[in-house]
Amino acid sequence: MADSPTIDAVFHNAVIVTMDDAFRVLQDGAVAVAGDRIAAVGPSADVLAAFPCAVQTLDLGGRIVLPGLVNTHVHTSQQLARGIADDVDLMTWLHGRIWPYESHMTEEDSYASTLLCGIELIRSGVTCFAEAGGQFVSEMARAVELLGFRACLTKSTMDCGDGLPPNWSCCSTDDCIQSQKELYEKHHNTADGRIRIWFGLRQIMNATDRLLLETRDIAQKLNTGIHMHIAEIPYENQLILRTKGIDHGTVTYLDKIDFLRSNLLAAHSVWLNVPEIGFFSKAGVKVSHCPASAMRMLGFAPIREMLDSGVCVSLGTDGAPSNNRMSIGGLGGGESIYMVHGPLT
Repeated sequence: MADSPTIDAVFHNAVIVTMDDAFRVLQDGAVAVAGDRIAAVGPSADVLAAFPCAVQTLDLGGRIVLPGLVNTHVHTSQQLARGIADDVDLMTWLHGRIWPYESHMTEEDSYASTLLCGIELIRSGVTCFAEAGGQFVSEMARAVELLGFRACLTKSTMDCGDGLPPNWSCCSTDDCIQSQKELYEKHHNTADGRIRIWFGLRQIMNATDRLLLETRDIAQKLNTGIHMHIAEIPYENQLILRTKGIDHGTVTYLDKIDFLRSNLLAAHSVWLNVPEIGFFSKAGVKVSHCPASAMRMLGFAPIREMLDSGVCVSLGTDGAPSNNRMSIGGLGGGESIYMVHGPLT
């Protein structure tokens, strides 16, 4: 715990949830901060003794300090649409409410929406999020850089299917692929490495096989991720069963065409059967479970079965119109919890 001439603050007398390899919890712990970096973590007495000349020393009075939360499924572009799609089924929600709204957004709308979404995320303890896909990724990136987040940003791509607004239906497969490659080249690893660009596929009902497979290949070549809504509702599985000639639904088909990879983040994944959970586990697919939106209009995902099969399951909030709040764990109501970036080691 070597001294430093630029220790800006020591936060002490706190319960420190480190999330280090040993999952230590320090009952009377302290964190020393230098600039935007954690300089030290340890028992309060040790840290206070090591940094007696810190610019600021703050007694947290037994409050909890833990790493910032990661929200793995967010629609920043939907923040301004809170309340416009209540009490309808998913297909009406998409085709009749959300897509018409999103398709009429401007770049400035996207920037303002991302700022507002980000502020709410910060308030609930989130310091990193995975964007599920909007249209103006450059404006998302501008807001993320200003707010200080870490984020995996994606553009929502669709090249076929029902319900597309007129200004989206003209987007070809080549357009979808090229626009994402350009966004990757422009924004990936920017903001001091805090912004990553992933590839986005809205859902299988609006993606050709070519879009799916070329997205798979390019994302793998660039060593980046793919974010996609998968198996949200029974209708999706029924449509794929009927049109693709398989014995179940989306995940079965994605396995058949060799799409599933360990860089795939599958949002929701509510309607999976046991073999499909096995496909996810074998391929190393990650799942973002969004409890609030699932309870509202999707159904109950087989989370216990996924975990028992070794599938990595994380938490997301979805967009504001899906649940009218952006808090992962109810931490936005003024509880005495402080959040710090990264593992506390």
